[in-house]
Amino acid sequence: MISGSKGRLVGVSLGPGDPELLTRAAWTALETAQCWAWPVVREGAESYALSILKRTPLVPPAQSLPLVFPMTLDRAILTHHWQQAARTILDVLALGVDVHFLVEGDASFYATYRHLERVVRELDPHVESRVIPGVASPLAAASLSGRSLCDGDETVAVIPATVGMEAIAAVLDRFQVLVLMKVRPVLQPLLLLLEQRQIVHKAVFVERAGAPEQQVIHDVSTLKGRDVHYLSLMIIHNHDGEAGLGMKERLESA
Repeated sequence: MISGSKGRLVGVSLGPGDPELLTRAAWTALETAQCWAWPVVREGAESYALSILKRTPLVPPAQSLPLVFPMTLDRAILTHHWQQAARTILDVLALGVDVHFLVEGDASFYATYRHLERVVRELDPHVESRVIPGVASPLAAASLSGRSLCDGDETVAVIPATVGMEAIAAVLDRFQVLVLMKVRPVLQPLLLLLEQRQIVHKAVFVERAGAPEQQVIHDVSTLKGRDVHYLSLMIIHNHDGEAGLGMKERLESA
C-alpha cells in the first residue's frame, strides 16, 4: 500500500494444484498482502484457488474478498457479476490497498483474471495491474504423463474442448500434439474420435493436476461412460514420433 494513492490489482498465479509449485514471487506477494480476492461460483461456495493455499502456512489477511463468477452462458448474468466484482475491487483499491487475486494455473492462460482486469479498467482506466506468472496446467500435466509435451519439430495446439468436435477433428488434422482444456463436455465423443483414428493409445488424461484428488490416466478408453471433473485436460500425440525426434526434414528429403 502507498499512502495517498490507489492500490494495484495483482493476478497471483498459484499453479494447477500442488502448493509446492507456487513461485517464490507468488509466495512473497501473498505473505505481505493486505487483501486477497478469489473466485467462487456462488456465495458460500469453496474456491479451488484458495484450497491450494490452505495446504500452505499462508493465511488469508483479515480483508478478503470472495467474488462470485457463476458458471453460466447467460451474458446478462455474467455481465452483472463481472461489474459487481470489479466495483468491489475498485472500492478497496481506492483505499490505497493492493488486491491480490488468486488464480489457479497461470493468470494469463485461460483464466478469470484477465477478464476481471479488463472490466476493472473499463470502469477506471487509471488502475495499475500486474501478473505474477505461474505453472500452467498443460505443463504440469505433461510432467505427470511421462513424456515431453512437445519436442523437435512437433507442432502443438492448445484449445478449449468447448470449440466442439468438428473443430477438434480439424485441429488433429493439422497439429502433431493437441492439448484439450476442460475436456469434460466432449469426453465421450472425443474417445470415439480417437478410436476411429486409432490414436486412443497416444492420449493421456489428467484431472486436477497436483491436487490430492489428482488422476493421471494413460488408458483413456477406461473413461468410457464416466463423468469427470471440469478441471481436466487431455494431451493427444497425433503422430509416430518422427517430428519429435527432429527427423521431419530428413524423412521428407529421403
